[in-house]
Amino acid sequence: MEDRTLAAQIPGPLGRLRPWRSFWVRNLRPAGALLGLALPRLFDIALSFSLLLGLSPLLLLRALAGRLQSGRVLDRQLRVGRYRTLFEQLRFSGSLPGGSTALLINVLRGDMAFAGPRPMMPRESAQLPPRALPRFEVRPGLVSAYRVQRGTGIAYEAEHVSDVEFAYAESLKGNLGLLLRGTAVSALKGAERPAPPMLDFFGIDIVNTTMEEAVAWILDRADGDAAQLMAFVNPDCLNIAYAHAEYRSVLQQASRVLPDGIGIHVGCRMLGTSLRANVNGTDLFPRLCAAAEAPGGPSLFLLGAQPGVAELTARNMQERFPDLRIAGTQHGYFKPEEEDAVIERINASGAGVLLVAFGAPRQELWLARHRQRLKPGVVMGVGGLFDFYSGRISRAPQWLRELGLEWTWRLLQEPGRMWRRYIIGNPLFLWRVLRQARRDAGAAA
Repeated sequence: MEDRTLAAQIPGPLGRLRPWRSFWVRNLRPAGALLGLALPRLFDIALSFSLLLGLSPLLLLRALAGRLQSGRVLDRQLRVGRYRTLFEQLRFSGSLPGGSTALLINVLRGDMAFAGPRPMMPRESAQLPPRALPRFEVRPGLVSAYRVQRGTGIAYEAEHVSDVEFAYAESLKGNLGLLLRGTAVSALKGAERPAPPMLDFFGIDIVNTTMEEAVAWILDRADGDAAQLMAFVNPDCLNIAYAHAEYRSVLQQASRVLPDGIGIHVGCRMLGTSLRANVNGTDLFPRLCAAAEAPGGPSLFLLGAQPGVAELTARNMQERFPDLRIAGTQHGYFKPEEEDAVIERINASGAGVLLVAFGAPRQELWLARHRQRLKPGVVMGVGGLFDFYSGRISRAPQWLRELGLEWTWRLLQEPGRMWRRYIIGNPLFLWRVLRQARRDAGAAA
């Protein structure tokens, strides 16, 4: 009796619950949790059954065609499913289109889901590290988060990392979003195309590489004697270079130019090639910081942006990477007569990597002009990167980035400054790429 009286007097979760709340906690909340777990599977059953029923005439014709062509209706491949149980992944036999529609049978009978990690072969699953095992807590899917990210060039982590994140966060809402993004990305990606080591846009060579390789390239050259100039180019940069001879010359003579943005991805498709990864400076920066944090890694110098922004960026990154060495910071609003002192400060800091955030083309022109005087092994222009990592400007949500629509987020944030770059600049870039594609086709003919 005393315990009940005391509990009634204690505010908060130890006190007496209101009748409606008590009923919810005791009865409806557990049922709601179970329903939330069941909804993704109920959705898969309903959608797969509807599609199989609606497409049944076409599926029967495809099955008959497979039988006539190969002597069997279905091909079966052994795959690892939920809880690491084995199942047979189905495909209509023969070489005609539509063979993968047989996967709807796998979804209906519970072997697979519409959204989930990629189904793996037994040998492949046996090679996964122990931290990847949670991916087997959910059914493999027709569309995976890694596949969507790879389609727009932002699959920077190992596949099992995306798979584990999906397994921990699976929900009906998340699955529906992933399905919609997967459909849109598949339409954008189109057929497979060759991925040459170098891309050519308007006479500028761009390295077609991966994020991991780009970071390794920086680390290998950070201790060098001569400054290596790295530049990132997006459609706006290439539009500027198209008409700005000095900037174009700097990019043509840079040690390495990397592709930044979905516009480059679309441009590659128009030229009949494929982009390996969207190697933009904003996503490269934290990976560079993580690599530089290792023993013997280079220190960084942050130059540019408004007063206080570089310092806040440095503080945020050192909180995230405690062993990261920031050799110094300097805002970008120094006077011309202070330029020599700024360069001396950079050189005296001993930094191996200099990141300059003046905006294109000013940052590349400044670096090219002072390249012989600068002692860091790698110097690079990074645009508005410090604004993001200082927290001054937020980045687009992951789902927008997976769709290649991060530019719409930037447009909404700063419409007065960005409208010309995106509303006029993006179509202008694609028109120029189309002209280049036609010239290339004419030359080949």
